Amino acid sequence: MTLIYTRENKLLVENARNVLRMNGIETVMKNEFSSGAAGDLAPLDTWPELWLVDDTQLHAAQKLIQQLEEQARGDDWRCNQCQELNGSAFEVCWNCGAAAN
Repeated sequence: MTLIYTRENKLLVENARNVLRMNGIETVMKNEFSSGAAGDLAPLDTWPELWLVDDTQLHAAQKLIQQLEEQARGDDWRCNQCQELNGSAFEVCWNCGAAAN
């Protein structure tokens, strides 16, 4: 098994796990409930970790995680249909459902 993703925010790790699962990539989450040990352990040691089960899928998993990271850093966009401002994480307009530019 290979560690492929860790962040302080468990929701980000859960999101990565869900995206990988939807693409047929099996993972195991470790440190899922260790945040309560912060103080007794170093903070980095309590972050949730996502471990890849099949190392032959490493390249595909890394590519998907890279895409997630790029989406999170992306710019907001304005819908061509209704002119609503949408966050970079949205692929469709939250207001009218139109696809991103």
